Amino acid sequence: WQVKNFDKKYLVADIKYLAGTDEAGRGPLAGPVVAAAVILPNDFYDDRINDSKKLSANLRDELFNIIQKNALAYAFTVISHKKIDKINILQASLLAMKTSVKKLKIHPHVILVDGNKSFSYDADVIPIVKGDSKSLSIASASIIAKVVRDRIMIKHSKKYPQYGWETNKGYPTSEHIKAVLRYGACPFHRKTFLKKIFERSNQTELSFIESDKL
Repeated sequence: WQVKNFDKKYLVADIKYLAGTDEAGRGPLAGPVVAAAVILPNDFYDDRINDSKKLSANLRDELFNIIQKNALAYAFTVISHKKIDKINILQASLLAMKTSVKKLKIHPHVILVDGNKSFSYDADVIPIVKGDSKSLSIASASIIAKVVRDRIMIKHSKKYPQYGWETNKGYPTSEHIKAVLRYGACPFHRKTFLKKIFERSNQTELSFIESDKL
């Protein structure tokens, strides 16, 4: 995995601190979107760090601890399902990433953002398509975000066991969709993400709204 030197090409002249930022949870039907930002030491490298989606849960947990221990600075931000419904998932993801960068105890000179969108900041912000597979900093942020979000969903699965969040983490698996159609939505679901599912099943909007008050 050839990422060892990707970030280093941005560390030129007076550029000393580079932050990578990424989010987890854009696609789920339930729960928050979580973003993280990470500044790594320039000499840090672990060849197991990769796009969090390509790693096992156990390895993510192990790398989560390694990144926290070695990072010069890291931060994460949780944006609720209610905020997602209000401003849409793209804006919520960008807000989560920008807020995470703001929380860093070190001000970065360059910010690498996973994807093709960016946000305004008083530093160079560079979107990197498939950045979580190219940049060590972005990949590290993706691991932090994914682990934090998964833990949130596992916690909530104890209150709402019928949806299987301990395994699907709120993503639209067939199991999750069937559970939503059978039991209705719970307060932790994203209303805007469920509309098409309810429309396809010919269920009324009224039953969805009422179930949201549980």
